[in-house]
Amino acid sequence: MSQLTIVIANYNEKNFVEDCLNNLYEIKQKELPDLKVVVKDQASTDGSAEIIKEKFPWVIFIGGDNGGLSKAYNLGYKATDTEYVLFLGMDAYPTTNSLSEIMEYFEKNSDVGAATCKVVQKDGSLDMDAHRSFPTPWVSLTRLLGLGKIFPRSNLFNHYFLPGENMNEPHEIDLCISHYMFIRRKVLDEINGFDEDFFLYGEDVDVCYRIKQVGWKIMYLPQWECLHLKGGSIGIRKTTRDIVKRPLEHRLKMQKLSTEAMQLFVEKHYKDKYPPLIIKGTYLASSILGKIRVFMESLKK
Repeated sequence: MSQLTIVIANYNEKNFVEDCLNNLYEIKQKELPDLKVVVKDQASTDGSAEIIKEKFPWVIFIGGDNGGLSKAYNLGYKATDTEYVLFLGMDAYPTTNSLSEIMEYFEKNSDVGAATCKVVQKDGSLDMDAHRSFPTPWVSLTRLLGLGKIFPRSNLFNHYFLPGENMNEPHEIDLCISHYMFIRRKVLDEINGFDEDFFLYGEDVDVCYRIKQVGWKIMYLPQWECLHLKGGSIGIRKTTRDIVKRPLEHRLKMQKLSTEAMQLFVEKHYKDKYPPLIIKGTYLASSILGKIRVFMESLKK
């Protein structure tokens, strides 16, 4: 039986489809002949779905409407029965041997439920969104006030990115992004997969929180690497604005969804954990941040 399934959601990512799937095909040929790749298409209109079906017949293709990223991930991983699942972005490119070696790591570390690797952006910098803490009220406040940029090495004011850790050594983290999230299937089954209330954004924060709640470790494993052309599908990241051109309406929607996801997470996990005044302050802070993001996005071409 195949051990690994890679699940990808595609939403109008024609610019990345061929490079991504060609990279995975090379891994399949050289490293993991039984590798399964599932692509859930999110009602794409740019021809990317047709490219997948015509040029990559070995891919398990799932069509249908766009019910959100969490729903796509759930449909994708349930389409197979492999022991491990890697949720991957269409704009992400794992290096050869990394997947088989991460599986070996999981075999030797039975307390690890999920992990990510060293995720690198096209300019060579680390994608720190793959190495984060949970957004507690304090962490969210310091993030909103920009204290992390002023004190980037402070664990108190920049705990959002866990600055006290040695980035060259494996260590435990709170959460990673779902554009490279390696998980045991039995862990997904234990937590009932992704929460489909999270349409876009926050699905990774929520699933990692629940993985931790049931006692599994989440690890950062920098001995393996993945290139991430960040923002390929959403079009609001400066890292890929030169590659992806999205209309203003779409970009503003993405910014609003980011704020809504944060508020949903607070409502779900923190409402009964912190005093009401703190929760109201967190809602207010996220609303302010959301308005700032929407305003700044409206100024960009």
